Amino acid sequence: MSATAVVAEVGRTSRETPRKAARKPAKTNGLVLSMGRVLEECARASMDFAPDPVHDLRVALRRCRSIADGLRALDPDPSWKQMKKAAKRLFDRLGELRDVQVMEEWVARLGALDDPVTVALLQFLAGRESQLKQEAAEALTQFDQKRWRGWAASLPHRAARMRPGSPIFQHLALERWAAAYDLHRGALRNRSQVAFHRLRIGLKRFRYIVENFLPVQHAAWCDDLKKLQDLLGEVHDLDVLWATAVQVNAFPDGEARSRWHSKILEERSSRIDTYREKMLGKTSLWGLWRSQLPQGEQVESIALSRLRLWASLLDPDFKHSQHVARLALQLYDGLPPTTGTESGEERKVLQLAALLHDVGLSRKDKAHHKTTQKLITRLNPPLGWNQEKLKMVAAVARYHRGALPRAGQKVLAGFTVSQRQTAIRLAAVLRLANAFDADRSGRIERLACDRKNGFLLIRAQDYNPRDRMAETIAGSRHLLETVYRRPVLVRPMRSGG
Repeated sequence: MSATAVVAEVGRTSRETPRKAARKPAKTNGLVLSMGRVLEECARASMDFAPDPVHDLRVALRRCRSIADGLRALDPDPSWKQMKKAAKRLFDRLGELRDVQVMEEWVARLGALDDPVTVALLQFLAGRESQLKQEAAEALTQFDQKRWRGWAASLPHRAARMRPGSPIFQHLALERWAAAYDLHRGALRNRSQVAFHRLRIGLKRFRYIVENFLPVQHAAWCDDLKKLQDLLGEVHDLDVLWATAVQVNAFPDGEARSRWHSKILEERSSRIDTYREKMLGKTSLWGLWRSQLPQGEQVESIALSRLRLWASLLDPDFKHSQHVARLALQLYDGLPPTTGTESGEERKVLQLAALLHDVGLSRKDKAHHKTTQKLITRLNPPLGWNQEKLKMVAAVARYHRGALPRAGQKVLAGFTVSQRQTAIRLAAVLRLANAFDADRSGRIERLACDRKNGFLLIRAQDYNPRDRMAETIAGSRHLLETVYRRPVLVRPMRSGG
């Protein structure tokens, strides 16, 4: 095809704004429809890899990836990661083809038909597009559609456990908001291309959580979020176009280079200005979005609910863990202080360690307490918690059974003396609380603690000193006795006590 024909062809297919070029896919509800759309768009794209089908396939893949990304933060099932990885692989391999097709539309929009720069760029892009279509066809043949159908059948059942619009998804959106807002401040501070590109990605991640999991907020915010994403997407398109034009030396002289640079800079600046108008000042959309997401103490409380949900999806007997958490808090509240440093934060750590103490059973039974510690340590702390607190939770959960903690153990490495003492004290409470439900019957529901002459007395409702569980309880007292340096006696709770 001649250069003139290339210009004419692209001119006929270009639209008013390149980012609005592709057919807007019909809205789908649920993961089933989203994953089904991927297979439909694969069939459409495979015909000739035209701009619209390529764009629509990437949109469908991105939607599935974003759903997987959101649910993977809550559900530890490895299928989410596998599905996301498969979608990303195809999505990325179509990325350069999509960039080239978008650049063709921008060039046709910005340049005249007889402009040597326009002709040179479109000739280069047409040749590159042909090569990338061949690579896209190969990528499509490598996409395992049979495995994709398997995920489409199994994953929606897991997704159904999480209710859209719940506080947990609001908390997840707040995490994405905070990350995007940090990128926003960085982009306005240094104004680099890289900073605005990162901001575009961060805002996109926030938008997808809202779009997929917060229907009320999405109805109110969708137009603004889409507009902002388009603005930053077009800024990125223009940056890529200029870099490509420079790379292929498309300018016959300095005047042509200056003229094109001015055009691209003008288009880019107008979009940055529009973004700033919406996102700065008292009426900024950042403030509006933040005002409708969890506030204050809600943030930490919902973070605990998220971690509780994560544990419930791993622990084969989460009812037992919940019961142990209740018993552990009863013990903690009833025991006398040891150092005067006991706090509400310690209580939260103990509660979470109790809720999470058996997640290792999802991997193996033998030494599952060690697996539990590793799983907790690898967690990304949700907003409201931090890595230091989760490390403490992991250590406390690790010692709910098995060998007693001692100096030099790797689990306690990096802790201060005070932190080690706290971890051991909370582990002692959890170890004994777990023993009170060793038979997993939930029979012992209440515990009360008293300090008597030289010993600690724990009274337990429905405790029988003659049954087998009493032996387990007796063996589990030792660490608590070591911490408090006095004997611990367990007796049945008096009627009405």
